[in-house]
Parts: sequence; C-alpha cells; structure tokens
Amino acid sequence: MANLKEIRNRITSVSSTMQITSAMKMVSAAKLKKAQDAITAMRPYAEKLTELLQNLSATLDGDTGGKFAEQREVNRVLIVAITSNRGLAGAFNSNVIKQVRVLQEQYAGKQVDVLTIGKKGNDGLRKSANIIDNNNGIFDALTFENVAAVAESLMQRFADGEYDRIEIVYNHFKNAATQIVKTEQFLPLEPIAATEVKTTVTDYIFEPSKEEIVLSLIPLSLKTQLYKAVRDSFASEHGARMTAMHKATDNATELRNQLKLTYNKARQAAITGEILEIVGGAEALNN
Repeated sequence: MANLKEIRNRITSVSSTMQITSAMKMVSAAKLKKAQDAITAMRPYAEKLTELLQNLSATLDGDTGGKFAEQREVNRVLIVAITSNRGLAGAFNSNVIKQVRVLQEQYAGKQVDVLTIGKKGNDGLRKSANIIDNNNGIFDALTFENVAAVAESLMQRFADGEYDRIEIVYNHFKNAATQIVKTEQFLPLEPIAATEVKTTVTDYIFEPSKEEIVLSLIPLSLKTQLYKAVRDSFASEHGARMTAMHKATDNATELRNQLKLTYNKARQAAITGEILEIVGGAEALNN
C-alpha cells in the first residue's frame, strides 16, 4: 500500500485537476449559450434562402446554376475540414478527422487535397493529407465577412477548374450533448430538378429576370452554407467541451473520493499498528 504522503499528493493533484475541469465546463457553458443562439437564429434564414432558390429554379428551364452547377468528371477533390483551435472536447475533432480519411479512401486514385478551418484539423491531418491552406484565424473573429472570403476562394478554385468537387466536413449541432458529423457537397451545386420542392411555387412578377435573380442568389447561398457549417461547428465545439469537462469533473470527484478512502484506511492501519506496538511493549515490560 502506498504511503500516506504519496496518497496526500495524489489527492491534491486530483483536486487541482477537478477545479480546472469544473472551471472549463462553466466557461464552455457560458460560450455555448451565445453560440447556440447564433446558429438557431441563422438556420431559418439559411433554409428560407435555399427554399427561395429552389422555387425560382423550379420555374426555369435548363441549367440555371451557371459555372457553379457545372458537372464534371471527378478527378480533383477538395475537402474542407472544420474543426477547432483547441482540444479537450472529447471526440469532437477526431470524428471530423476520421470522416476526412473515409473520404480520402472513397476518392482513392484521385487527387484529394484538404483545406482546414481550425488548428486541430491541421495538426491531425498534416501527416496523412495534402493540406493546401489553413484558416485558424476565423474563430478569432467569427463573422460572415471572414467566412465569405473563404467561400469566395473556394468558388474561384472551382470556377477556374482547379477542383471538380468540393466537400465540407463538420460537426452539426443537435444539442449540448450530441454533435453529428456531416458531409455536404459544396460545389458543384446539386441539380435543382433532383431536389424535392416542398412548397408551392407561386407565380410572381420578377424584376430583374428570374435567371438574373437565381445567378445572384447562388453565391450568397454558398457563402451562407459555409457560414452555417462554421457556426454549427463552433456551437458543437462548446457543447462537446462542456460535456467532456462535466464527465472529467465527475471522474475526478470519484477518484478523489476513492483516494480519500484509501488514505483513511492507510492512516487507520498505521495508527492500529502503532497501538499494537505500544501494547506489545507494555506487556513485555510487565513480564
């Protein structure tokens, strides 16, 4: 059995760890509320924008997606991996990295490059993937303008023929305890005709033409899609970290209680041994 000093040192160490994880849990809980409100408020806008684009496109003949809807033979693929800049969030980052590797296997034999948003994705993939760029600074100032700049770069790469397909991998925020890894096709645009339009198409008078409106909405829709994915990931990160730190705090509390019980047993055994030595010495003197 470990001596009392060693057990006391472990109790102190575990208690310090428990204080840190508890503080991190509270910080993440505070940040999660703001991030959750932001993604919850944004989703209806993104869904309505997509619905409007689908309704307009459903009334047009032929290909209305322009250069962003061009279907090519897939030889060059770009994967956008959205992770976080910090760890201690359970499997949040590793799940995205695993999904990127699944896509790499899926596109085996083709040129597959990766663009990372978040330091952890860059660290986890730099040895197994060809990373063309890393955008860590987005989370320092998470605004639509900063994300839109990345989206414009992606659109330009596709329009120039540098890539035939662009996929986004990120954590979809369901609730504080559940994050779902999703893969979305960013470019080319999915054929509108293949998408089920759930709302009734109303006959409006458009100014300018429907074609011009659709072509102007497509870049905005793509920027919004990427911004929503980053926002989703940001909220998921804090939910995952809060859950992970909650479990870590519970585990540290349980370990501390076990160590205290072990310490008390060792202390009791030491005291009992000393008493037995005193009694034994007294009896020896009497004899």
